[in-house]
Amino acid sequence: MPDVDRERAWLLTVNGAPQSYVDLDEPEHLEFEYVRRLAHVLDCAAEPGAPLDLLHLGGGALTLPRYAAATRPGSRQEVVEFDAELVDMVAEHLPAADGAGITVHTADARAWLGGAPAASVDVLVADVFGGSRVPAQLTSVEYAREAARVLRPGGLYAANLADGAPFGFLRAQLANFGAVFGELALIAEPGVLRGRRFGNAVLVASDREIPVAALARRCAADAFAARVEDGEALARFTRGALPVGDAEAVASPEPPAGAFSVD
Repeated sequence: MPDVDRERAWLLTVNGAPQSYVDLDEPEHLEFEYVRRLAHVLDCAAEPGAPLDLLHLGGGALTLPRYAAATRPGSRQEVVEFDAELVDMVAEHLPAADGAGITVHTADARAWLGGAPAASVDVLVADVFGGSRVPAQLTSVEYAREAARVLRPGGLYAANLADGAPFGFLRAQLANFGAVFGELALIAEPGVLRGRRFGNAVLVASDREIPVAALARRCAADAFAARVEDGEALARFTRGALPVGDAEAVASPEPPAGAFSVD
């Protein structure tokens, strides 16, 4: 069941794990590091302030859509969230500002994506977790192809994922998107990339050159600095991994106890 604290800044948890943090007075304030990294991708997707057409698979409390509305006024944003109870709670207690350009759909992310128009969005953000795991239907190469179909030429895909050593899941996701997109990057804290702990990683994919240098500067300046891997370093990390089809796809691994819990 979702829980929130009842101040102007809201922390929403699901089964004890942090799900969303929203500051109603400062939508540009992003508490969670992985959300900041997704926001960095949005920041680098176009010239500052330029509106974008955005598709968010997974809505939570609309933290990232609110950020995009504040930093890129005039953007058109579609949000797909499966949890109807969560959608209703956010609409009642944390409604988006009038004119924010955010439309929320209560639907299954993969099914909605399959019906979305081709070449209709500039950025597709995937942050979908069933409990603490990415559902299997969003971990296949067929899903990656659907994401590519919906993106416009030059568009960016960014997904919040979670894994730990030996990174079987994360390497398979890179193989999936590498089979579909020409360019890949991965954003994560050094301790995660070195296999020292389980944690979040943001996968970025595009059919154009990814602005790695700009992303790296932003990620390095965060309180918990992250690295951006691409090119040969990422190819070494992925080497030997094969794309996974719908029939073989599995959910992301179960996090170790306490990995994402809050006190």
